[in-house]
Amino acid sequence: NLRKLRHGLCAGEKLSDNIHQSWKATTGKELHEAFGMSECSTFISASPDFPARVSLGRPQVGRNVAIVDENGPVEIGTVGQIAISRDDLGLMLGYLNAPGETEARYQGDWFLTGDLGSMNEDFTINYEARSDDMMNAGGFRVSPLEVEGVLARHPKISEVAVTDIEIKQDTWVIAAFYTADQDIAENDLGAYVSDKLARYKHPRVFKRVEVLPRGANNKLLRKKLKLEMDKP
Repeated sequence: NLRKLRHGLCAGEKLSDNIHQSWKATTGKELHEAFGMSECSTFISASPDFPARVSLGRPQVGRNVAIVDENGPVEIGTVGQIAISRDDLGLMLGYLNAPGETEARYQGDWFLTGDLGSMNEDFTINYEARSDDMMNAGGFRVSPLEVEGVLARHPKISEVAVTDIEIKQDTWVIAAFYTADQDIAENDLGAYVSDKLARYKHPRVFKRVEVLPRGANNKLLRKKLKLEMDKP
């Protein structure tokens, strides 16, 4: 009985269209995304007043958020690291008995989350990737979420995750790992992304796996994807 439920809030991973639509069909309620971390709790989210599907939502009332590079806050629309003000009331006091590690997370007045994003004109924030998850494709930096978002819409793919792999010394390509009922021809997958992504963002390797590697909290372990290449 969910008659008293107003809406749901999710966090931890990017909300997939499949989960979003399944939730709405089952509950008849909306599901909003939220973004945060243990150090500063949830501080960006969509809401009934400001629904968002493409972006994470907006900084919550009272939270001072910026997108920064090594010189400080960047222009609207520019990708940088999501940061929160040192004075934010929801921010941690520090890591226990680790003042050096605490200070390393700050850049001047900004606490660095380690996540890349960009801010829109309406102050909603787009999530790009973990800063250490960004892929190298022929010298270009590519967000795995953009490539995954395209492949996830393929009708035969259940789940997908991508990473970059080194095929020979200093040569990196994007590899896509997917779950499906059966193998999908690489030519078909290549054709599917051909008009949806810039050429340098196209995966060069596709591999079907039984399951995607996940941790105890069900978060995708992207770094373990490379190990899948060694399996038959």
